[in-house]
Amino acid sequence: MDNQINSKIDEELSKLSPFELKGRIIEMADEKVKKDANTLLNAGRGNPNWVDVKAREAFFALGQFAMLECRRTFEMPEGIAGVPCKDGISVRFETWMRENPAVPGVDFLRRAYEYCLIELSADADSLVEEWAGGIAGHNYPTPPRILGYTERITRKFLDWALCSDNPPADNVFDLFAVEGSTAGMCYAFDVLKQNFLLNKGDAIAIMVPVFTPYIEIPELSEFEYKVLDVRADVMDKNGMHTWQYDSSQIEQLKDRKYKMLFVVNPSNPPSYAIAPDTVRAIREVVKANPDLMILTDDVYGTFVRGYRSLIADLPYNAMSCYSFSKYYGATGWRIAVTAVSENNVFDRLLSQLPDDKKALLNARYQTLTLDVPGLKFIDRMVAESRLIALNHTAGLSTPQQIQMSLFALGSLIDKEGAYHNRMIKIIHDRYNALWKSFGFEMPDDPLRADYYSEIDLLVWAKKLYGNEFADYIDKTYNPLTAVFRLASETGSVVLNGDGFDGPRWSIRVSLANLNEDDYVRLGTNIRKILNQFADEWKASKTAN
Repeated sequence: MDNQINSKIDEELSKLSPFELKGRIIEMADEKVKKDANTLLNAGRGNPNWVDVKAREAFFALGQFAMLECRRTFEMPEGIAGVPCKDGISVRFETWMRENPAVPGVDFLRRAYEYCLIELSADADSLVEEWAGGIAGHNYPTPPRILGYTERITRKFLDWALCSDNPPADNVFDLFAVEGSTAGMCYAFDVLKQNFLLNKGDAIAIMVPVFTPYIEIPELSEFEYKVLDVRADVMDKNGMHTWQYDSSQIEQLKDRKYKMLFVVNPSNPPSYAIAPDTVRAIREVVKANPDLMILTDDVYGTFVRGYRSLIADLPYNAMSCYSFSKYYGATGWRIAVTAVSENNVFDRLLSQLPDDKKALLNARYQTLTLDVPGLKFIDRMVAESRLIALNHTAGLSTPQQIQMSLFALGSLIDKEGAYHNRMIKIIHDRYNALWKSFGFEMPDDPLRADYYSEIDLLVWAKKLYGNEFADYIDKTYNPLTAVFRLASETGSVVLNGDGFDGPRWSIRVSLANLNEDDYVRLGTNIRKILNQFADEWKASKTAN
């Protein structure tokens, strides 16, 4: 059976994105599950199996108040009502909360409302009008980039989530609310290209392993960037991956031919935050290469205590994409923000473009403003998200923005960090369950996010059975054999790590999809497959 599986592995499959390959893997796992009346263990795509309840309850409660406000303006029996009226709306909101204390979400709204009045000095009527009107969705997002109080709330959240409550003192973040960080990524690549900040054939760097679109997008014909892979290939004295970067690799970026650095931090799939030494090395790089632009995808940062994004330490050179999808169990909501400091390298580089490029951009953006040179980089991103001509209809839908605000407020009013502590414990316990059942107890690491675990089977082959065995499986099998065998023989779905530009024999296990006891089974199954390889190796030695 094993040789049959191996013989069916087409070398062309290795060229597929692991997210495209997963369909075939799931089919194989389904066949096993149906045959054995067992449970599918899908640890492939990192979709969380939890939701933040309190912020959602607040959303639905706020929707009830908003509908009352709409009916208050006018109401017709055919189901038509007006829109919320700003005058006196905060007093009506306070009265409604007092009269409905038992409605799920109302207590959350009261605390969130008080936080905004005290900590943000919010104008009560303006705030509640944004909430009620936004959740009703009766108007275009205005401003298109992000609603006013949504930006202030989310900015305060990012001070905690990305800056460890110590944001840059001299730089405020401008935010663009986007349809998930993947949309932010697309908009970023496009605006950089359209504004001549990254041109076809330019040299860029990507810190790998990494989320596969960062590998695939630069290869597209409209970009064709020359890519330097900065590899997290440091090993410790025990021959184990630290999933960190050697300083000599980082120092390559001092060469001014490198225009941009792309990084997912904490990494996907290793799930480790960049070490402080590497951050210091990147700071030195920027001194030597001050025009270096940095895009940091910080979606997993909230799973690391005291996390600091590169945008916190290098606010001038970096922009950030942060998605609410993972931490709040909200992949279906498609809510994220792109953050760019008010004072930034992107705007400076725009101002330094040659006259012919400036003339082209003046023509491109002339319908938006009389002062094209004064049009910020982030506002150009908003415009490009709607092909400029539809800039007036740009922006994330207002109900999405209100839910994003409520998620952010949930963390801001949780002074004891109850949600944060529990969320970290959930995935940390799953990580430990996986590795203990695989046969090892891994030491804690404060930089480990635990959202994924990348297991290099070749490393463990050496540690368990020696170099001769590791050489045998590397020469005998396609690395996808392990992934396919896990699916067909145990009903377990994982993704191939080399698809993320990781080690050839690594596999990516998502720790978000399943419950803790499922990871006990999954770890056992992974060890089972590795042991099967060992049995075949021993048999081949006997036969010879």
